[in-house]
Amino acid sequence: MHKRIVLGWFALVALFPLAFSANPAHAQHSVSSAATARIDGFDVEPVKRATPGSELVFTLYGSPGGTAAVQIGGATGGVVLAETEAGVYEGIYTIRQRDRITAASTATANLRVGNRVASAILDEPLVGTGRPQARAAPSAAAPKIDRFDVDPPARLAVGEELILTLSGSPGGAASARIAGVKGKIVLNEIKTGVYEGSHIIKSRDRIAANAVVTGNLRIANRETSAVLDQSLVAGSQHRPNARQAARLCVNCGVVEAINVIEVKGQGSYLGPIAGGVAGALLGSQVGHGAGNTIATVVGAAGGAYAGGEIEKRAKTTKHYEVVVRLDNGGSKTFSYAAQPGFAVGAKVKVANGTLTVVQ
Repeated sequence: MHKRIVLGWFALVALFPLAFSANPAHAQHSVSSAATARIDGFDVEPVKRATPGSELVFTLYGSPGGTAAVQIGGATGGVVLAETEAGVYEGIYTIRQRDRITAASTATANLRVGNRVASAILDEPLVGTGRPQARAAPSAAAPKIDRFDVDPPARLAVGEELILTLSGSPGGAASARIAGVKGKIVLNEIKTGVYEGSHIIKSRDRIAANAVVTGNLRIANRETSAVLDQSLVAGSQHRPNARQAARLCVNCGVVEAINVIEVKGQGSYLGPIAGGVAGALLGSQVGHGAGNTIATVVGAAGGAYAGGEIEKRAKTTKHYEVVVRLDNGGSKTFSYAAQPGFAVGAKVKVANGTLTVVQ
């Protein structure tokens, strides 16, 4: 009898798709972000003497939303940097008794965003009275700066970007400092002999249009410098380059994740009734007398439960949540009833609460 009831259940389940068209269940699915990790600057406030209890204050500038840490040569531990504002990470290392930190010790910063990691090595001493002055090298081996420019914004407001470009000897390490800005800006060699970097203005900055901006280019242990000779505010005739123009899109960003969300539906009285009737009919075919009555009751109860569950599955709804990482470091989530027509990594623009793909 039990075998006949089990076979009846399979027949019951097979009957219900005719009345309720159930969707296959999906677990919530997240697509990992294709975010990039970038370090724009790495700075330290050096100590006069590396005595126990002295504090090294590190600041890192780069991609927002990451995890940053610093390893120090001669130290018994490292330091994790906290993101104090979008793209700005700070941390303090207190020198311990067992540490052997000297003026020659190096510090390496690592910034992880998603599964991407960027690294930078500090190019100034941890111990000393101040930053070393640039020293001119003999003319035969001296690095040379041919040009030092800025692509300025229309105004010096929080969130605006200063793009610095230095041209000179290839294969070096270039950086810049802006009066009124804490820290150093790393200029990466984007092509042979051309170095570029940027600084997004923070609320803590105190930048004037005529602020002194110094560019440095180091090759091996030789370094030379140049001072910017133009304003940090764009004039009426200034035309921004392609990168600056892209920054003007304050509502632009990149699709970071697309999550499939399923909400199980609520059943009505129809499913249990239909299931109960079908289950009772199947149960009545089993056995005779008292056995037949028991099978009928069991079939009705089981059918009612199965009918209710099938109806809930039939009414399950599904929507898509799209997470966008904005260029300004923030993020927004948008809901779609159907699968959106773009994938993770697509460049998009927010307009009137909806997303459009940016070519």
